[in-house]
Parts: sequence; structure tokens; C-alpha cells
Amino acid sequence: MGFYETGRVCVKTMGREAGSLCVVVSMKDDSYVVITGPKHLSGVRRRSCNTRHLEPLETILSITSDADDKAVEKAIEEAGLIEKFRTKIRIEM
Repeated sequence: MGFYETGRVCVKTMGREAGSLCVVVSMKDDSYVVITGPKHLSGVRRRSCNTRHLEPLETILSITSDADDKAVEKAIEEAGLIEKFRTKIRIEM
């Protein structure tokens, strides 16, 4: 198990989505994962992402690998993180 296992909540640190929360949905290899926001919740669409563009948080949601956006949103709601996903985080470099 690494930092980026399935269900790990992360913050995007690069690109136009920087500061938005996302969830790791599946692992591709050592340096790429598939993430989702879901888009209507945090603005991050489902896609492949380099792990260098993510900052892992302590929170891990209980979802299956390759879970759809509805399952991810349900897990976020059960964890009480809906409002946190709707707001951007300021990143200090």
C-alpha cells in the first residue's frame, strides 16, 4: 500500500483544478492514478493524473476500485465531506 490507494482523498496541486479535492478511483502504475471529483461536486472530472500533481490527505473513503461517480459521491456524503469538496483549498508552496 502506498500513499495513493483506492479511496484516498487528495488535493490537486497543479493545473486549473489546483486546490480542488478529488478521490483516487484506481491505480494505473507507480506514477499515475485515475481520479474523480466528481465534476459537479468539486470540479474535477474523472481522468488519469500524475501523482506528482496530487497531495494526499489522511482521509480514505471505502470504495471499490473503478467505482462510478455515484458510488464515490455516496461515500463522500457518508463521510460528511460534501461541503469540504465544494470549496477550494489554498495551497502554500
